[in-house]
Formats: sequence, structure tokens, C-alpha cells
Amino acid sequence: MKKTSKSANLYAVNDLRYEDIAVSECKDDEVLVEVKSCGVCGSDIDRVYKKGTYHFPTVIGHEFSGKVVYDPKNELTGKKAVIFPLLPCFGCESCKKGSYATCENYDYYGSRRDGGMTEYIAVKRWNIVLMPDNLSYDEGAMCEPVSVARHAISKLNIEKGDNVFISGAGPIGLIAGGWAKQQGAENVYYIDIDERKIEFAKTLGFFEYTEDVTIDCVLEGTGHSDAIKACLEAVKPQGRVVLMGNPSGDVTMTQNTYWCILRKELKLSGTWNSSYNDVVNDWKESLKAMSEGKLDVKPLITHRFPLSQCNEALEMMKNRTEFYNKVILKMNEDEN
Repeated sequence: MKKTSKSANLYAVNDLRYEDIAVSECKDDEVLVEVKSCGVCGSDIDRVYKKGTYHFPTVIGHEFSGKVVYDPKNELTGKKAVIFPLLPCFGCESCKKGSYATCENYDYYGSRRDGGMTEYIAVKRWNIVLMPDNLSYDEGAMCEPVSVARHAISKLNIEKGDNVFISGAGPIGLIAGGWAKQQGAENVYYIDIDERKIEFAKTLGFFEYTEDVTIDCVLEGTGHSDAIKACLEAVKPQGRVVLMGNPSGDVTMTQNTYWCILRKELKLSGTWNSSYNDVVNDWKESLKAMSEGKLDVKPLITHRFPLSQCNEALEMMKNRTEFYNKVILKMNEDEN
């Protein structure tokens, strides 16, 4: 068994190092995963260049898939898997109800503890989700954003024929559009400050929003004040609004914008992460939808980099020197 693992290890803001780290020994409740693919999330960009992680150093990355290469119980060895990155405390009131996303004392792979931008990682058995054999590891690495999008779209209670408005045409926003169509939406409309993202969305069968369209429900995916304003103004009276975007600073609202909520009698909800329990499991449903061809995420993957080029990949994303949608880091370039 390998003793060291090449990793993207964050030592401080603006100090991401590609280096060898020691591979942790598996505890009885863990399995060792050989990571194959790891997606780069927008939150990873913020961690590396703005706010850091909860301690240093930390191996970043929470969207990852791979093969179980060692299982102390010899039950999962050789299986393809994705990893649910949230580690609940199992003791708070939310956890007792199976609402792990709202756990009061959670841990998290890639921000609070070492994550998936590495060749090998020991992960809790509870967090392992087995992949269908017909999915690639790249598709497996997309399971986290697919699950987050599913969780958010499910809160809109879409009815057949609805027009859906989404602010933000990044990976999660576009995946959410796919889920909206699966759940009965007639058309999905987008706004985004980057016109290239709108043009990309159109290639997937979506539309740019114009004010002459009646909008039944809205998903806000950016966390910006202007986008929230646009969402509340666009949706029809008695419409449904779900707020998903994680703000990077304070969110403000004018009196007129606030009146949209009151005077239209809007139904407003928040969403956080995804459901992962025996009753509702966005992760298993996401893998099932991808496996059955109901949701195709492959066109969203615009860039693949070897892990050794982690800094080049993140710099490109930060500076937007190229148009990109989903960026995947590969631990082994020969496997997809």
C-alpha cells in the first residue's frame, strides 16, 4: 500500500502546493480510496485566493470519485464510488432527524479536513456512495453539484408546463436546468453577467430571459443582491422562489424589491447542500439519473487538467482567461 500521495495542499491564502503527503491509515470505519477525478468548485477558488480553509495545511477538493482499494472489512474493495463530503456529528437535533445538511457541528472533506485533490484518501464508510459501472469517474465527480442542484430544484415544486428562471449559468445552475426539465418544466431561462455562459446555456437547449416571459418559479444561484432583485421582479404573483447562491458579502435589498415578496405573496425558501438519508437521498437519485441517461453532465466538462497542474487550472478559473464551465482534475490521465 502506498505511503505517500501527491496532493494539492493549501498552506495559506495564495499558497497551494503540489506535493507528497503521508497517506493516513484506515480506521475500522473507513476505507481507502484511490481518487480518479476531482471537480473544482467555485468555493475552491475562494478558499485558495481569498478566505482560506479552516486550518492549514488542508488538501482541498470536495467533488471527487475513485476506486476503493482497501477495505478493512473487505466489503467494498474494487468498487467505484463517489464521496458525500459532509461528515455529520450525528448528535444534534438535525442529525437525529436525518437532516445532515443542517448539522450544527459538521466536518467537511476539502475545507475542514483533507479532501479529494489527492491520489489516495481514507474516507468514512458512511460517506461512500457506490457508482453504477456505466458511469465514468468524471461523471462521478459531478455527483456533488448534481445532488446540490437536485435538492434545490425539488424545493420549487415544479408543475408540468412551468417556466423556470435561474440566475447564474455556471455548472450547478445548468444542472439545475436539466433537473427542472426532468421535473416537468416547459422552458428554462437564464440571466448571467457573462454573456459567454448564456451562449453556452443555449447550446444545451435553454434560453436567455426576456421580460415578456411569464415566470412561474425562480432559482437564485449567485448570492448577489442584483440577481436576487432580478429574480423577485421576474417571478409572477404567488410564484415560488428558492435561494441557493452563497453570498460572498452582505446582501442588500431596496424597499421596492422587498415589496415584491409581500405584494406578490411569494413563497420563499432557502436550500443548503443536499439530502443524504434513507428517505431522501439526492446522491443515489443523481447517480441513477445519470446512469439511465436522463441527465447528461458530460457536455458541462470543458476542461481537464492533471493534478500536477492544479495551480494552472485554478489560476485560469480565477482570472477567467478562458471560457470554462466544469473543470476536472485528473489523478490518472489515462482513466475517465
